[in-house]
Amino acid sequence: MIKEKAYAKINLGLDVLKRRADGYHEVKMIMQTIGICDNLTFEKSEAPGIHLEIAGADLPADGNNLVCRAATLIMETGKVAEGVHITLQKRIPIAAGMAGGSADAAAALRGLNNLFGLGYSTRELRELGVRLGADIPYCIEGGTMLSEGIGEILTPLPAPPDCHLVVAKPDLDVSTAYVYGNLKADSLPFHPDIDGMAKALARGDLAGITDRMGNVLETVTEKAYPVIAQLKGQMRDLGAENALMSGSGPTVFGICKEKETAEEIAAAIREKEPACAVFVTTFYEGMKGAYGS
Repeated sequence: MIKEKAYAKINLGLDVLKRRADGYHEVKMIMQTIGICDNLTFEKSEAPGIHLEIAGADLPADGNNLVCRAATLIMETGKVAEGVHITLQKRIPIAAGMAGGSADAAAALRGLNNLFGLGYSTRELRELGVRLGADIPYCIEGGTMLSEGIGEILTPLPAPPDCHLVVAKPDLDVSTAYVYGNLKADSLPFHPDIDGMAKALARGDLAGITDRMGNVLETVTEKAYPVIAQLKGQMRDLGAENALMSGSGPTVFGICKEKETAEEIAAAIREKEPACAVFVTTFYEGMKGAYGS
């Protein structure tokens, strides 16, 4: 049996540079793994094929699930004839802008690489992952990364200073396709200072990081879902250094110097927005060094 953790991500900064001719968007963003994770186990099975069991969420367990698609891809590429039983325990909120599905698919690639001794390097796993989704190459490793292109061009960055996060996912689902489809990429009112944030990370300057937090996708999602702006304001008012929507939303996170501040904010949100899924967590360093390059 092989066990893998699939860690969620947030975007400390997210910029969209343009819409490409192929329909994808050119992005420049800083991705960060956080300590909220799903758990997956992988066992060889005498029955042929891929068998997925899911707990903690109402998700399809068939070939449409990214875990099954990732398993199919790596097993066909690696010419694996055996069957596999996969158990997925969900904790990352669904349709939340936290790359939960991509993280699960990345964990499937890592787990099956180990289970069947396929010997793929990190680079090779990333090349497989991008066939399924732009966030999957990042989720193979996690940590702190500059992400460019459609998300597949990754440059490691120094980890942020230690701090605490409050993460709140409102009781609504946001379609990434809707957000990008309604984004005015050629006339955005602002562009986050991604390069300046990278320099602040190199200095270990938390204020330099939080002062530069920005996400251009908020221009779409906040208009459709006012609760996002409300959550950001509440976190700031209660002591967060700054707050931001992650990805295409609707999850909002606040960065706090002290754990007590994050816990107080979390308690206040649970009281005001009881349907929110609320977590207090920290940054996570990721899977770097798990495989060869």
